Amino acid sequence: MCSDSQKAPDPGRAPRSEMISDYRRRTDDATLQSMVRATIDGIGIEVPFGTTILDAARMIGVTIPTLCQHDNLCIAGVCRICVVEVDGERTLHASCSYPITRSIDIRTHTQKIRQARRHILELMLSEHVGECYACCRNGHCELQKLASDYGIDSYRFGHRTEERYGRDDSSPSLVRDMDKCILCRRCVRACIDLQEVGVYNVFDRGNDTRVTTFMDRPMWEVICINCGQCINHCPTGALHSKDMSDDIWDAIDDPTKHVVIQTAPAPRASIGECFGLEAGTPVTFQLNTAIRHCGFDRVFDTNFAADLTIMEEGAELLQRLYRTLAKGEEAPLPLFTSCSPGWVKYLEYFYPEMIPHLSSAKSPQQMFGAVIKTWYAEQNGIDPFDIVTVSLMPCTAKKFECNRPEFNDSGYKDVDYVLTTREMAQMIMEVGVNLPDMPESDYDDPFGTATGSGVVFGATGGVMESAIRTVYELVTGESVESIFDYLRIEPVRGFEGIRYAELEIPTTTVVPELLKRVVPDFDWLAGTTLKVAVAHGTANAKRVLESIRSGGEFADCHFIEFMACVGGCLGGGGQPIPTSRAILEARARGIYQEDERSAVRKSFENPAVVQLYRDFLTEGPLGDRSHELLHTGYTVRTKLMV
Repeated sequence: MCSDSQKAPDPGRAPRSEMISDYRRRTDDATLQSMVRATIDGIGIEVPFGTTILDAARMIGVTIPTLCQHDNLCIAGVCRICVVEVDGERTLHASCSYPITRSIDIRTHTQKIRQARRHILELMLSEHVGECYACCRNGHCELQKLASDYGIDSYRFGHRTEERYGRDDSSPSLVRDMDKCILCRRCVRACIDLQEVGVYNVFDRGNDTRVTTFMDRPMWEVICINCGQCINHCPTGALHSKDMSDDIWDAIDDPTKHVVIQTAPAPRASIGECFGLEAGTPVTFQLNTAIRHCGFDRVFDTNFAADLTIMEEGAELLQRLYRTLAKGEEAPLPLFTSCSPGWVKYLEYFYPEMIPHLSSAKSPQQMFGAVIKTWYAEQNGIDPFDIVTVSLMPCTAKKFECNRPEFNDSGYKDVDYVLTTREMAQMIMEVGVNLPDMPESDYDDPFGTATGSGVVFGATGGVMESAIRTVYELVTGESVESIFDYLRIEPVRGFEGIRYAELEIPTTTVVPELLKRVVPDFDWLAGTTLKVAVAHGTANAKRVLESIRSGGEFADCHFIEFMACVGGCLGGGGQPIPTSRAILEARARGIYQEDERSAVRKSFENPAVVQLYRDFLTEGPLGDRSHELLHTGYTVRTKLMV
């Protein structure tokens, strides 16, 4: 298997320190490659030509406060909190946007600078409606922290108490409270730079400047994919997820309701951050115990449904390949994954003509909800009307997904509520539990048995890795470990924005009983080179889709994994804030460690999945009942009667 991670540039930006160290390699101009000497607060330093004052200061451990600056985003220089003095220049300068191109002497914390920063903060607070104790970001707000750092304990310029814009809670995923906006433009840049969606823009000037949507329309009426990256990059409470925990508490307190929760893999490597643990610390089994303390009746593992997704999506891939390679028919290839609801919505909005390429398989969340309210309800003698299904997800778009009107194939709303990682942490805190102190406990049966393949769904490339583990072994009969040590499929791992890999199918074996109604044999696959790709962040998705549209290199792929957020689920809009490249890498390590500790690491070997097909989905993947409960109407149903 070979890989090529240079297919497209990576907008999932590396940390600024790495960007600086790479600076000289990114230019051929001898002048720009030269080093420039600067003095910062009396400390001498040599930096590459063009390095900003802010980055130079960080190199020597000098802290300069910022608000509009974010390592993931382009330079804005609008908040002016990071102002510094440059010897010989009359005015203060924003250090985040001042390039060092000559030898200069810089001061970062003089009386003049401190006073300027205080005045800027006091002016921001004068327009900041609301009290901190009643804000969802209380204790985690960058404006609040800076006000504390600079000793601001009164409103020098007054404090507006009446709302000017009001709250927009029309979206199922997020709430906009522009009376708390400080005009840093981080949401604007995140939506444009990282996602290339462009929901937000800046309108008017002076005191009337505001960040708003197209024609000031509510969020439900604009082209928003609900990914939540604007929330993750907002420094205040101007943007936050739509929290349904009060409704969940009501269900838990209702003795007539049976409340179950499924937990996705990504939050297990991140929720510990809300309790002071390092990023990537796995707390899977402590989390189970903490959730039970909240009063949930059953705690299930979404990884079970991830394994189920691989079986259905893998069968769909084989079916499309069979129609194309063996029968000479036209089937929409490459096949696109459908696990990320933000990505699905992006495709629907911007590339609707490519919807036939989208897998008809529902996401693991929605598959699980449908199984809970059918097979699980039947097995336990519970009226589905009385079951409340909750999902713990890293993703704000999952809140939108569970409310899509077509996701009621069980006869009821398949998933009732979604909790983000941050919201689940808050519920745990409400019951007086410190997550790291909890004893470990396992998931509840019958959905407590999952595989490492389900776990790696949480990382970008994980869906592809899981699919390869299952499809390769079922088709060739050879152990995947024979070509990938410890089942680490490195070519699809990592944080490059777009990754490409090829997998040789040297020989084939007999079709297993479970797939005999999907394809009659695998002979037509022998000698084939399976071409796959992975893209995370919709800006990268756009590059891949444009390549396919123009007949470029990705048009020859057979299977492509798309995730709406940079870093995949690990960087989802519901994850703990902040999320940086280093934090994403730490969370990924936690995910892969849990995978390697799993007793079973291939989806088709999951005993709970085998039981479900034996007892309930008796026709196997892509059977009538599977289509009814586990798939959407995106693609034309084609059944091979063999």
